[in-house]
Amino acid sequence: MKVALIGLGKMGSNLAKNILRNGYDVVGYDILPQIKEKLLQEKVFQTKKFEFISKWESLIHKIEPEDIIFILIPHGEETESMLSELLKALPRGATVLECGNSHYKDIEKWEVDYRKAGLNLLDVGTSGGVEGASDGLCAMIGGNEDSFNRIEPFLTEICCEGGLLYTGKSGSGHYLKMVHNGIEYGMMQAIAEGFEILSESSYSFDYQDVTRLWNNGSVIRSWLMELLEQSFSKDSQLETIVGKMNASGEAQWLVEEAMNLKVPVPVTTLSLMMRNRSLQEDTFSGKVVAALRKEFGGHEVEGK
Repeated sequence: MKVALIGLGKMGSNLAKNILRNGYDVVGYDILPQIKEKLLQEKVFQTKKFEFISKWESLIHKIEPEDIIFILIPHGEETESMLSELLKALPRGATVLECGNSHYKDIEKWEVDYRKAGLNLLDVGTSGGVEGASDGLCAMIGGNEDSFNRIEPFLTEICCEGGLLYTGKSGSGHYLKMVHNGIEYGMMQAIAEGFEILSESSYSFDYQDVTRLWNNGSVIRSWLMELLEQSFSKDSQLETIVGKMNASGEAQWLVEEAMNLKVPVPVTTLSLMMRNRSLQEDTFSGKVVAALRKEFGGHEVEGK
């Protein structure tokens, strides 16, 4: 069995490192040839177990029925197009893991088509950012249980301890990730608002010291606080960051789902609204969330 990764950006390249370290053969596909040069500068990719491919036909020629294919490109048109191409080209029995945070209803429809074609499609929500991709994923996986069970030993190796969950029928993995991201939005917004108050107060706080303190014994200690400490260590006032907080879509889907279910989600809704507001005016709370997103997910920030 070998593993093919479609998309070798921040998540894809780090996941490739993870899989290679666990002894598997990896085929990496990306249409940007300059990525190959960048990857091969790292020792982990300087092995016969890794092959970079930039031509679609060459990738498909490599795939065998027992292989696993990760899709690691942005959700939306790119993922939809890739799922369509793979559906037409893959040999029966191949397993596709869609990791692009697509809408759960979209993946449900695709799973029906894949099953009819004799292919396995699992929806994979991941957390832990680029660090998790490299050192051990937290993965929530929906789809056919037999398909999951077949590759579970492999998944256990590339996930952190306790970081793998089979969530049930198709769509459930992306659904769980959608809810996860809504919670994430609320947590980051609460942290950001706290630091907004500190920045407007008459006191002169060292924000790096504050984050370090709050991450040692405090009720609000967390990985997010640790990441924020890292951000303040690089830029004590976040002066080089524009406080624009982009949204990737999952929180909006969550709010829409909550409305359909008649479940009140005021924290998530307001955190989403604050992201939209940040696109109009630079705020310190926006800088905090932007800094956090850069630290855990490698998301781009706008500099001054």
